[in-house]
Amino acid sequence: MGSLGGEERPEARRRRPRFLCLHGFRTSAEIMRKQVVGKWPADVTARLDLVFADAPFPAEGKSDVEGIFDPPYYEWFQFDKGFTEYRNFDKCLAYIEELMIKDGPFDGLMGFSQGAILSAALPGLQEQGLALTRVPKIKYLMIIGGAKFLSPTVAEKAYANKIACPSLHFIGDNDFLKTHGEKLIESCVDPFVIRHPKGHTVPRLDDKSLEVMVRFLEKIEKETLEHASTDVDEKEVCL
Repeated sequence: MGSLGGEERPEARRRRPRFLCLHGFRTSAEIMRKQVVGKWPADVTARLDLVFADAPFPAEGKSDVEGIFDPPYYEWFQFDKGFTEYRNFDKCLAYIEELMIKDGPFDGLMGFSQGAILSAALPGLQEQGLALTRVPKIKYLMIIGGAKFLSPTVAEKAYANKIACPSLHFIGDNDFLKTHGEKLIESCVDPFVIRHPKGHTVPRLDDKSLEVMVRFLEKIEKETLEHASTDVDEKEVCL
């Protein structure tokens, strides 16, 4: 578990939007930190309070990043060949809730690959009272190489209603999950979309994608500041 934060901008003592970051299948918090920090401009990451967490289960097989990134590798839950039956899924949800209690509160979730699929499903499961019942409502999503769950059992609960919170989606032209990622966007009320020419990866930000990123950041920063002001007002009333 590690937190990434740049220096506060002098003019803003405001709290940066805080995201719990869920890494990809059979990778790790440290690997995702390197993927994000190594590719995104520092003036982008400095506007976010990013907390990278390891998944609860050691990898049960070979990692696709072996030889590129050092072990250990972890997975959030296990699945069958059809990606429709899951093992340790409930334990995974409980583990994430404990992380959010211990290191939160969090404004949103950022996920890549398996972590993105999980992140995108959590607002709906939380809304249904099936996950994250002891932590504040998820306000924002950043989904990199994500998709919908294919299991009808999970899907009918996670996507019973459209995902109402603002969400930022990264869609790769050559990502094997592209079609599924597009379907996820259709289930979102307020999606910001960054398209890139790469595959299943955390992409670098070119000028066009940086514009979308900045618009998303400005939106959530404004809302975070408004929420903070409301909290202060409520405290003053209580006093």
